[in-house]
Amino acid sequence: MTDKPDQMNQTTEEINTLMQVRHEKMQAIAALNIEPFGRKYQVSHHARDIFACFDTLEGQTVRVAGRIIAVRGHGKASFLHISDMSGKIQAYFREDVLGVDAYNQFRLLDIGDIIGIEGIVFRTQRGEISIKATTFEILAKSLRPLPEKWHGLKDVEIRYRQRYLDLIVNPEVRQNFIKRSKIIQAVRRLLESKGFLEVETPMMHPIAGGAAARPFITHHNALDMKLYMRIAPELYLKRLIVGGFEKVYELGRVFRNEGISIKHNPEFTIMELYQAYADYEDVMRLTEELIANVALDVLGTTKITYQGQEIDLTPPWNRLTMTDAVKKYADVDFSNVQSVDEAHGIADRLGVKYEKKDGIGGILNNIFEAVAEEHLIQPTFIIGHPTEISPLAKRNKDNPDITDRFEAFIFGREIANGFSELNDPIDQKGRFLDQVAQREAGDGEAHMMDEDYVTALEYGLPPTGGLGIGIDRLVMFLTDSSSIRDVLLFPHMRHRE
Repeated sequence: MTDKPDQMNQTTEEINTLMQVRHEKMQAIAALNIEPFGRKYQVSHHARDIFACFDTLEGQTVRVAGRIIAVRGHGKASFLHISDMSGKIQAYFREDVLGVDAYNQFRLLDIGDIIGIEGIVFRTQRGEISIKATTFEILAKSLRPLPEKWHGLKDVEIRYRQRYLDLIVNPEVRQNFIKRSKIIQAVRRLLESKGFLEVETPMMHPIAGGAAARPFITHHNALDMKLYMRIAPELYLKRLIVGGFEKVYELGRVFRNEGISIKHNPEFTIMELYQAYADYEDVMRLTEELIANVALDVLGTTKITYQGQEIDLTPPWNRLTMTDAVKKYADVDFSNVQSVDEAHGIADRLGVKYEKKDGIGGILNNIFEAVAEEHLIQPTFIIGHPTEISPLAKRNKDNPDITDRFEAFIFGREIANGFSELNDPIDQKGRFLDQVAQREAGDGEAHMMDEDYVTALEYGLPPTGGLGIGIDRLVMFLTDSSSIRDVLLFPHMRHRE
């Protein structure tokens, strides 16, 4: 084996030289009538199984398969470590056991190759649980050397662009994605236990709607029509409530043509649910119950540590109106603001940006985002959102300028959004028209007019509570990941020339 783990931080020229050597070994393997890229291999055990059941497996024959990650040779005997999904295990190769021909084939292997090993489980003199190889098969020849093993793959640009390398060299990264899968399973289990039906709605919409976001646009050739990648499944899910379903949810991808940051990716996973005959109070209780139960299911506790900060997910969560949050953290009482000019003046004094189209409610929200969000470390529901920024939420019975809506924050980041759904078709059409006017004035994130959705409401949408949870952000919190890219297997990256 030519390339050792402590010699892998090479230049392009050195890598090309090593690749040439590996190609020659591949040809040498093929010359022995052995396929360098093998076929099915029957695995009997994984590394973790052998460690866990050593007392019963000692002296027994097992079959394992995985990638070679380390080798140390001693003439006619060598040790190597292979890594599989569950971990790594040592294998012992001896010429007098394998035979001269097979041992010479073994010498053609490199770190990174994938092999299958049949052998006997034993413990070495140093006490390490190992497999004494009796036969082996080459399953895939690695034609490129792996990145330097001892220091891991630290270049985040390479880690995100070539996630397969990240997973090979930094096996602990796999655990985050295993945990992500368990989190999603736990979400589904809880919702199904409460009678919610999982459904699927279109990912390509003739009208972009359900959230304030810029859509991605595509074109259907056969129908010769413009289509929008969905920014939210909301309006289709509520159509199902009109149709008679009472509890539905969808867990899947949405697409928003927005910037990339540690909190944002152009495509991300959302869970949205709708419950007939419920309101935002019911949905708030469901939100805190769901997130706390998922943490307990996956982590065994509702108390987590995120970026050094202890966070208690145990219900009930704190509740605060948006107006009170701004009063608390900016010392401004918006309940007394009477005009847009006055609101503009407050924003100017606080150095908070706004647009001319923003009314009192829009400016209140801008100030909240600028001065209050970062303080919401423990789980907190912000309620009392202005109607101006909530075109799909039901107006509050006592104050029509605000809606029965909430946003849930943890560590200063929004993780969930929900409300009592607007089911008045006349009010909904009026708010769509307001959004259209904003769109015509240059707001690319404003809603479009959706006449079919209004028509659906005219048939009657029962009082309904709705919820959306950002699954990626939930996974970030439950895996202590600082960036959304750490919980997406293949995050979007700028094109590299």
